[in-house]
Amino acid sequence: MASPVNPPRGMRDFLPADKARREHALGIIRGVYRSHGFDEIETPVVEEHGRLHSGLGGDNEKLSFSILKRGIKPEVLDAAAAAGDPEQLADLGLRFDLTVPLARYYATHRAELPPVFRAIQIAPVWRAERPQKGRYRQFVQADIDIIGEAGVLAEVELITATSQALAELGLSGCVIRVNDRRILFGLLSEIGLDAEHHNRALITIDKLDKIGVDGVTAELAETDPAAAEKLRGVLEGVGPALAAGIPVSRESIEAVLPALAENDGIENLATLGSALQGGLPEGVEIHFDPTLVRGMGYYTGTIFEIAHPGSGSSVGGGGRYDGMIGRFLGRNVPAVGFSIGFERVVDLIAIDDNAGPEAVVLVTDADTPLDELMAIKRDLVAQGKRVRIEKRQKNMKTLLARVAAEGFTAFANVSTGTDSGSLNWRELAD
Repeated sequence: MASPVNPPRGMRDFLPADKARREHALGIIRGVYRSHGFDEIETPVVEEHGRLHSGLGGDNEKLSFSILKRGIKPEVLDAAAAAGDPEQLADLGLRFDLTVPLARYYATHRAELPPVFRAIQIAPVWRAERPQKGRYRQFVQADIDIIGEAGVLAEVELITATSQALAELGLSGCVIRVNDRRILFGLLSEIGLDAEHHNRALITIDKLDKIGVDGVTAELAETDPAAAEKLRGVLEGVGPALAAGIPVSRESIEAVLPALAENDGIENLATLGSALQGGLPEGVEIHFDPTLVRGMGYYTGTIFEIAHPGSGSSVGGGGRYDGMIGRFLGRNVPAVGFSIGFERVVDLIAIDDNAGPEAVVLVTDADTPLDELMAIKRDLVAQGKRVRIEKRQKNMKTLLARVAAEGFTAFANVSTGTDSGSLNWRELAD
């Protein structure tokens, strides 16, 4: 007996009903983003290997899939094996996110784009993840980015559009957690940690939800025990306020971080919170979280993540990355982006399987003239219906149950001499 032929580990096939649900959800996201003035673009699924491994992608670079050069000679293969460096054999790689390709895209096409460019990217990306629930090796990201706007307006637009998309998907109970990298660096300086250790310390703080305050303190103590104990005091002190939800306002932020009152990041978040006051849809809240880090090293200012009680991980996130595009252009260009974790979101929402055009089935006899059958189908399609032709079977109950499960709502029998006006429609049971 042949073994099952499954897709590669960490990747999935989608049956028609699943694909339809996903496309319906993506259609909602696209529609909301376009209504907010964003334009959709497309980039290749591969980028140059050196670009994907230039330090812009943080830890995700370690999870990238590389593509071998064509025509590699055996002696080159042997040399790479002996050196223990197979990456020297690659010249391309599959994209691991949509931000690095966007930066390259902007650098390539900046003369053809407006001064402030609002981009939509919805596409698959690939990472060599250890497959588990919510983590796949191929998955879809739904991103919006604003390039060329240095002010808080960009963050406000991104959060407003994303929160509306979540609401229209029916995903209630979302909390958008926000922070600013400048606050994090200011906090590390305040506890006396040398600047050379800041980036490593942020990686440690980013593990807070996994290893707890004791784990963070122990790991940082390997570098600076005194600073680690001061950080413990900060984390334990903000714990109760975090649990209750800290409003994004100057007063609330300074109340939990009084030593950082002059930090530019607090001014930035205070402006953001004021602009969003009363502007988020029902079911979406925004809170300040001084422990939010975001693992990508390219963030330079505001950072944000979407939390939802139905998911053990974030269902979206992003932030400001003003330095990335400068790596391609030689000058910095302000940029900020927000990504919805589509795979996690689509598992949390209930989608009306009957959304879209009315779906009907024509059950035809074997001897029905083909020209008559197709005339009926053309007429129904012209009326805006989705039409499926099925041949009559002995076991009609099985056929009708199948098409009902696929989202069709009515059927009619077609025989010789039938036209679209004489069809006798019968509803399909759910």
